[in-house]
This record gives sequence, structure tokens and C-alpha cells, in this order.
Amino acid sequence: MSVKISQTRSPNGTNPKQKATLKALGLGRIGKSVEREDSPQLQGQIRVVSHLVEVTDG
Repeated sequence: MSVKISQTRSPNGTNPKQKATLKALGLGRIGKSVEREDSPQLQGQIRVVSHLVEVTDG
């Protein structure tokens, strides 16, 4: 099962770990979307930046 992750907010003012997590997910600009296979590691990354992204079933 895959999930679609879309960045909805700017990482300005967030800590470096959150910016690095967005980069690792393949995001970086508002409105950019990526599709990834669901895994426990991915869920952890989403939890770190949940206030910056929107997640939907892909």
C-alpha cells in the first residue's frame, strides 16, 4: 500500500531535523507531492513533520 504525501506548509522556523526529514521524503516546496510505500519508518518520518504535510492514501 502506498501513501501520497503533500507539503502544505513552509519549514521556515522549524528545527533542522524537521527540514532534513522533508528533504529525505523528497519534499521541499509547498505543493510538492510524493508517493511512497507505507512502512513503520515512513510513519515515523510523517509523525515528525505532520504539521507541515498532508497524507492521503495513494
